[in-house]
Amino acid sequence: MVSRAITRYIRIAPRKVRQVIDLVRGKPVLKAGALLDNLPKRPAMYIKRTLFSAIDSADKRLHIPASELCISLIKADTGPVLKRFRAMSMGRAGEILHRTTNITVELDRIKTKEKMIAPVATEKTKKIEAIKTKKTETIRS
Repeated sequence: MVSRAITRYIRIAPRKVRQVIDLVRGKPVLKAGALLDNLPKRPAMYIKRTLFSAIDSADKRLHIPASELCISLIKADTGPVLKRFRAMSMGRAGEILHRTTNITVELDRIKTKEKMIAPVATEKTKKIEAIKTKKTETIRS
């Protein structure tokens, strides 16, 4: 984790925010920012604000440009719920819940394809070789 930004107590339900978050999870920062700019949903504005706060933090503290960053973790947790009541039929009171959201964004450096593929390939080849040697040993004995 290079940098983190948290926005708290946004007056939108977490369920609605998670729909937008799923679109940008794991993407490079520049692509995610462009996607959020063109998305016609209200949570996109708050997510974009939080994302740019994390980008600025990485730039100011560690001098890492935005082109080298990707979203490693983004989540929407539930915040406090504001409870209001409204008159209903037959003298009852109906509860209205105004939900709030806490958005967390963590950024990390983009891993190059060579670094990502090489360790996975060596682990897979080791497993395959181990399976082959076990098969040959069972056949011989």
